[in-house]
Amino acid sequence: AVCGFDAYTTSNVRKGSGISSSAAFEVLVGKILSVLACNDSVSHPELSRIAKEAENLYFGKPSGLMDQTACAVGAFITIDFADPENAVIEQIPFDLEQAGYALCVTYTGGNHADLNDDYAAIPAEMKAVAEQFSLPVLRGLSKEALIGAMPDLREKVGDRAILRALHYLNENERVERQVDALRAGDMHAFLCGVRASGDSSYKYLQNVFTVTNVSEQGISLALALSEELLGDSESAWRVHGGGFAGTVQAFVPLSLTEAYRAGMNAVFGQDACSVLRIRPEGAAVVWGL
Repeated sequence: AVCGFDAYTTSNVRKGSGISSSAAFEVLVGKILSVLACNDSVSHPELSRIAKEAENLYFGKPSGLMDQTACAVGAFITIDFADPENAVIEQIPFDLEQAGYALCVTYTGGNHADLNDDYAAIPAEMKAVAEQFSLPVLRGLSKEALIGAMPDLREKVGDRAILRALHYLNENERVERQVDALRAGDMHAFLCGVRASGDSSYKYLQNVFTVTNVSEQGISLALALSEELLGDSESAWRVHGGGFAGTVQAFVPLSLTEAYRAGMNAVFGQDACSVLRIRPEGAAVVWGL
């Protein structure tokens, strides 16, 4: 039985910063309803699906399940979306701080409110490529088939759609290597994968700035500054979340964290750079506060 409730919430997440604030709020409301009306029986994967539907139908953003799942489940996770209604989710135990690193996220300004068309174009273009192979989505398509069909695809779907499809196929392979690296505690391999993924996002997925306002490129600037500040250190940086505006993430050695924060804050404003913690729990109930 659905019940009414009064809720008081507080957050220090900046509006439109692109770090899954909408997904977190959706999961929060779902968790409250699960506890109050369902004896906390709704599983975290189900909470994720409910939250995604809320975002798709009532906010109008064509998001997938990743943000909602990360918020609901917590920790480092890997997700297989072969069956979207029954995604296979696995937590990967890994302590970033114990490995000697901090996750720094820098808010660069801009707002996600007017970027729905940019977000929607990415899956639309990928599906347009898939349709040329009589597939509903790109999963199952080989890179060899994509490359072989490029001359014809250029005429039918355009170059950017092909580049985005190539990013997708390569990214799936990278994810498997990233999971293996975390399981093995191989920070070097993990960081290499983060940099490769970010480079591909910039060049092929093309989600670093919107083409409707090319003079505003806060993400591009933050990536360039991160490279200058971190230099040849064993570190990594990339666009965070859906991109186009908002934030960049960087995995920074603990010894360089304060210098990196100061450098990013000097350009993007006081407290623009935050050090986050990847907690092992997702949506949770805490009593007795």
